[in-house]
Amino acid sequence: MNKRHSRRNSGRRSTPAAIAGLPVAKNDEAVIDIIGMNHDGEGVGRAEGYTLFVAGALPGEKVRVKVLKTKKQYGYAKLLDIVQASPDRIAAPCPIYDQCGGCQLQHMDYAAQLAWKRQLVVDNLTRIGKLQVLGEPELRGPQAADGAEGADAAAPASIAAAGGAAQQGIQVHATLGMNEPWRYRNKAQVPIGVTEGGLVGGFYARGSHRIIDMETCLIQHEHNDEVVARVKAIGRKLGITAYDEETGKGLLRHVVVKVAFRTGEMMIVLVTNGDKIPHADEWISEIREQLPSVVSICQNVNTKQTNVIFGDVTRVLWGSEVIYDYIGDVKFAISARSFYQVNPAQTEVLYGKTVEYAQLTGKETVIDAYCGIGTISLFLAQHAGKVYGVEIVPEAIEDARRNAELNGMSNVTFEVGASEDVIPAWKEQGIEADVIVVDPPRKGCDPKLLETILEMKPERVVYVSCNPSTLARDLRMLEDGGYRTVEVTPVDMFPHTVHVESVAWLVKDRL
Repeated sequence: MNKRHSRRNSGRRSTPAAIAGLPVAKNDEAVIDIIGMNHDGEGVGRAEGYTLFVAGALPGEKVRVKVLKTKKQYGYAKLLDIVQASPDRIAAPCPIYDQCGGCQLQHMDYAAQLAWKRQLVVDNLTRIGKLQVLGEPELRGPQAADGAEGADAAAPASIAAAGGAAQQGIQVHATLGMNEPWRYRNKAQVPIGVTEGGLVGGFYARGSHRIIDMETCLIQHEHNDEVVARVKAIGRKLGITAYDEETGKGLLRHVVVKVAFRTGEMMIVLVTNGDKIPHADEWISEIREQLPSVVSICQNVNTKQTNVIFGDVTRVLWGSEVIYDYIGDVKFAISARSFYQVNPAQTEVLYGKTVEYAQLTGKETVIDAYCGIGTISLFLAQHAGKVYGVEIVPEAIEDARRNAELNGMSNVTFEVGASEDVIPAWKEQGIEADVIVVDPPRKGCDPKLLETILEMKPERVVYVSCNPSTLARDLRMLEDGGYRTVEVTPVDMFPHTVHVESVAWLVKDRL
């Protein structure tokens, strides 16, 4: 290891920064090998056996770093120079990539991103879930939604074999990626701030609440960029003030834009720190004139000093209450506060895999826990006998019922409540599920829900996950309760970020 300042030459170092026995201390420089990457996308290196996390470094690289912070077991370092680059390193196309915190992996070749995301899932299954994983997957390169395996696709060999002898481990497939992994987001949530030049809007700089003004974002739909730019310009012209987190003063907090990829309809939500918008009629008139694709302009009022985007009150300033879009053949009404998957192309891939793993013949009863606005439920309802969806957010259930009616689906029932309370009540009413599908938030399933699933004993469980660590934890509990995880398929819903979705397929273990 090469250091510009060794420990012996740093007697003036402040005591809190130096921990006895460590091979490096704050402000030391070293050349280290990067041997891996953590779940935040930081390179993992070793300095005389001591772990350093280095943002921007890739596995296989030799880099020169400056130590920023040390703890007993690990530390953080800043990348100074790349001594030997990884073959997976590319030039990030975004001009503000080094400042913005929205993406973490633009400097990594896309095929390498997909391989790393699969490995992230594998590592969590083995380390946290203590589950056995089979060897390398068959090669399945990036594929677009229109080439994805859907419910009618030929089932993989492991599905045919699932009812027979148990596999000696879980098949974790290659990550399903996109042919064009750019401009995929249908929703922009842009925080608004102020500089000497007036309103600015963009993403927060990494690790801060300092707004980087942004005119274009390469993972946003182009129309979102245009709308945000026009709304900022109109706001500057009308003298609209920006919300200040420190003082709690100022009006405009966020501009939220939603675009429907299939229909082209757009919605703008102005999140304000107060009820009244100065020059509201003029603002609405200018938006309508400059942005003819906008069919809905809403206001959401949030006067709380919080980093939560939306407040409790939403009103329509002009136009429709909703915009409409499709996932596959299913039509959805999207309101200002509706949760709707931000990558519609990959959502079709994700839900197609979910339907495939549910193995529906048209007769099954399916329960969809954490059903949200009914996106997965309605996908399943096309292939099932009856689908029951449960969600704790009342507004989401209202949207789910409206979406079922919109699609003429009468074989779906939605109920408000916690899954662990509603599902046992359904069982008491004689409702027995052949398949239970769960799509929980990042914290994973409530332990009571997992207990409920084990008591219900469905033939199959399909687990849609946005967090590999909680997926692994919950699969362990289901396996201990008598289920066997057959397959897991990672899906890249958020290219160039560290996030990865997965679909896991479990069956009752008959051994």
